[in-house]
Amino acid sequence: MTAIHETATAAGSGSHATERFKSDKLAGVAGTPKERVSLLAREVLEAVHGTIRRHKVTYAEYNALKSWLISVGETGEWPLFLDVWVEHVVEDVATEHREGNKGTIEGPYYVPDAPEQGARGSVPMRADEPGTPLTWTGQVTSTGGTVLAGAKVELWHADADGFYSQFAPGIPEWNLRAAFTADADGKFEIRTVRPAPYQIPTDGACGNLISAAGWHPWRPAHLHVKVSAPGHELLTAQLYFPGDDHNDDDIASAVKPELMLSPRRAADGETIEYGFVLDPERS
Repeated sequence: MTAIHETATAAGSGSHATERFKSDKLAGVAGTPKERVSLLAREVLEAVHGTIRRHKVTYAEYNALKSWLISVGETGEWPLFLDVWVEHVVEDVATEHREGNKGTIEGPYYVPDAPEQGARGSVPMRADEPGTPLTWTGQVTSTGGTVLAGAKVELWHADADGFYSQFAPGIPEWNLRAAFTADADGKFEIRTVRPAPYQIPTDGACGNLISAAGWHPWRPAHLHVKVSAPGHELLTAQLYFPGDDHNDDDIASAVKPELMLSPRRAADGETIEYGFVLDPERS
């Protein structure tokens, strides 16, 4: 791990993720009926009350929880906490109707408006970017079989040390982040490097929970994508590599069999073929 990366902290990444989340996520719930807010809030609180009663939670344990919740806020780790331990259930519920590709969690490190690379191109990366070269080809279609020309494929992933550009210091702004536009046949070709497994930040509140509970902090290697086309539902997914030690016990519970890639060796690295089938928007 480089000296530059050694300065990355949970608080630093958390603050970036928190500000990004606050800036672009709240508009979607504007106008939510008070009855809906009341229903959800009451049921969450009732679930907490039930846990306290069922397990006879002590004041010492309650005060430790209170202190930990304050720490999560101080380090800006709410996006990390919620995305790692809650989002996968929300995603399952939100997309259970879909007939096309399976998706999974977005995670806390998405950034919109990544540089456009056309239908075929490379993601921005450093000249000495570590990692096995990876060439990915695919096609975007609708569930009815229609080719989706002009579909947008956004890709982002961590570097070999497990860090994301714009959330760790010393990394170029758009490193390993790009957007691609499918050609007239709905096809695209992306050149990047194979990512590595990594640990979520453990020097803050989330790390304290992991340590206290005896859990592990590992995520398997993965590529993040968002795939969109006019008149179709946005697909958010992560794509995984076979043989990873943590495919079966991902800390974020985000791995699905349908999202597993099949890399093949090539003269200059590896190749993968993986396309997307999008569901039409529901009326």
